[in-house]
Amino acid sequence: MSARSATQANGCEYPPVSADARATCSQCNLREFCLPVGLSPQEMYAVEDVVTTRRVVEKGEALYRDGDPFTSIYAIRLGNFKTCVNTLDGRDQVTGFHMTGELLGMDGIGTNRHACNAIALERAEVCVMPYGQLSTISTEVPALQRHFHRIMSREIVREHGVMLLLGSMRAEERLAAFVLNLVQRLSARGFSKSELVLRMTREEIGSYLGLKLETVSRTFSKSAEEGIVEVKQRHLRMLDTEALKRIVNGQQCHN
Repeated sequence: MSARSATQANGCEYPPVSADARATCSQCNLREFCLPVGLSPQEMYAVEDVVTTRRVVEKGEALYRDGDPFTSIYAIRLGNFKTCVNTLDGRDQVTGFHMTGELLGMDGIGTNRHACNAIALERAEVCVMPYGQLSTISTEVPALQRHFHRIMSREIVREHGVMLLLGSMRAEERLAAFVLNLVQRLSARGFSKSELVLRMTREEIGSYLGLKLETVSRTFSKSAEEGIVEVKQRHLRMLDTEALKRIVNGQQCHN
């Protein structure tokens, strides 16, 4: 793939990617999240031939939009994204939040067109993996194919978890499950097990959890008053993790 063709994905022209921006999976400390563990050096080199470029997405910009042709899967190397769909009344309904080390774009596999918008919550960088080449190499590296099947299965489980949140939990239970899930995912990447910076707004959290902005703010305030969490603007610290787990009433929060 030429540098120019790689920058014209989804019908949009992007700044050319320089040669030194070529992804090097074997030297990336996030490879265990987006690639299967235990690849041989030969298999890793084969994957690196597929992961040819990195792309920078500025805050508020779209990596891809609903209806765009599906060409690639993207591994988030830096930053955070939200996925959302446009409702009939013109609102954005948030369907997920995605962080460093996770994959984006698999929503387009079935129809060859993306079914949602992927928007950067901050300046982000992704590794671009053209799906056609990825499918070809997966036949030669069975571990890679199994890995992507596991990821897609995990996404199905996550969606069922969201349906449970929206269908059976009260506001404080939804928010507690959301915070615990974020911390679990971040701690798996070596970050703190008790505090985080919320990259999304309270309005976006509300959209994802099916809550009004006022309800999200009120629930955060209530938890702070009870000494369960400490919230300073977007910085959140868990003061009583066990209390958060009790709020969720034992219902499992999926990664």
